[in-house]
Amino acid sequence: MELFRKTQWVFATIGTLLVCSLQAREPTLAEVLARAGRYVTEFERQLAGIVAEEQYVQQVIRFGRGPGSLVNPMRINLRSDLVLLRGRPAAAWVQFRDVFEVDGSPVRDRADRLTELLATNPPSRDAQIRKILETSARYNIGEVERNINVPLLALQFLEPANQRRFRFTRTAERQPATVAGPAAPDEAFRISVEMWAIQYQERQEPTIIRTTTGKDLRSRGRFWIDPVTGHVLMSELVAEDRAVRATIDVSYQSEPLLGMLVPIEMRERYEGRRDNALTEGHATYGRFRQVRPL
Repeated sequence: MELFRKTQWVFATIGTLLVCSLQAREPTLAEVLARAGRYVTEFERQLAGIVAEEQYVQQVIRFGRGPGSLVNPMRINLRSDLVLLRGRPAAAWVQFRDVFEVDGSPVRDRADRLTELLATNPPSRDAQIRKILETSARYNIGEVERNINVPLLALQFLEPANQRRFRFTRTAERQPATVAGPAAPDEAFRISVEMWAIQYQERQEPTIIRTTTGKDLRSRGRFWIDPVTGHVLMSELVAEDRAVRATIDVSYQSEPLLGMLVPIEMRERYEGRRDNALTEGHATYGRFRQVRPL
């Protein structure tokens, strides 16, 4: 009888060890990506209709070399409302900035065409959004025409419907490109070792990002993801062709009032691959407020 009780204890111990081992098993890349896909889907749903105030500084560090090129640096300081809205088709999301101040001077009535846009759903809303996108893009400085400089763009790549367009692999390269260097990285871009760095490479055409002439522009970069929850703590987007390389890094942190992660900082760099031109940008986000649930 005593032997039987000891045998039971041994099997119980082995069973406990097996359960603990299974619980401690490292997830697979496919599992982490599935969690991230669910997280991004819910993230977009919760963030829709929430407006953030953006402080955004762009600076031309170097103009391209060539006849007539300017040599003095340029700088512009923008304040904008940033919002995520469901577009058309219904599954698509569009994020846009509505610039209301340039270098300290107002460019529109502060109260508030954006609130009016969100408060109703008129048939002309898509046209209004396109007009805001075109207007806001005109404030970008430097030699690169762009409208990809919004913080949530890269998260689209993790949407379940889009993941098959990319090749994902885990990587040991953890330093964001725009904060790399001998100096200590920006506090907002510090990530604990428990987070997975996952690199991606777009492999399907037509690509999500296109050039101004409609040509495909494949994206690559990295995500820093909590493997247990699927939360995205940082994103990196690199889009390049023979003329230019664009790099956009975004950091996410918890917003107590919203109870969710939100973008708090964006750093970007546009490098001329032929003429050595360089434009950099730095944006921070705050004053998050709910306009209305969508």
